[in-house]
Amino acid sequence: MCEHTLPEDSGKKPAKPRTDDEKQAVMNRLKRIEGQVRGIQKMVENDRYCVDILVQISAINKALNKVGYSLLERHTHHCVAGAIKKGEGEEAIDELMKVIQQFSK
Repeated sequence: MCEHTLPEDSGKKPAKPRTDDEKQAVMNRLKRIEGQVRGIQKMVENDRYCVDILVQISAINKALNKVGYSLLERHTHHCVAGAIKKGEGEEAIDELMKVIQQFSK
């Protein structure tokens, strides 16, 4: 594994478990995105105009970024802040910076 990549499953748990409402909100967004992806598949099958497909791909990218930024914000407020309070801030900040770099590629 490259130095700058993150593990697929770190084995860590959130410092503060997500509430049922938080989980449901993320799941609802992801299900909508999943539906959009299926819609694009149908567009390709139906030989739709490239620009129409590209516009939908752009919308999906924006929706995924919105979910990602929401998770980044929560992670920073809970996990990173908690690690800093426990004196483990350097490692948490390094991990956060790696994920931000990977997320922004």
